[in-house]
Amino acid sequence: MAEIERLTITLPSEMAAAIKSAVEGGDYASTSEVVREAVRDWKLKRALRLQELEALKADIDKGLADVAAGRVKKFDTARIIQRGRKLLADRSPST
Repeated sequence: MAEIERLTITLPSEMAAAIKSAVEGGDYASTSEVVREAVRDWKLKRALRLQELEALKADIDKGLADVAAGRVKKFDTARIIQRGRKLLADRSPST
């Protein structure tokens, strides 16, 4: 069994009320169970954010390597802006 450590936390009243309501409603057996699930969710989201950040860093490194190696193309700023506006217009609901 995992080692257990007791922590004391301070929460805003509305968060504390939401936790107590979940326990009173029968969704959880205890406030500790609610907090443990919240921490598990936080750890998962944090791990996903770190993975996304690593992927972004790898893309940036690849782009910088392409620039350093001269693998770049000239681009037309006006064309890029026009394309972006078209993409936004295509996404907007019709009026």
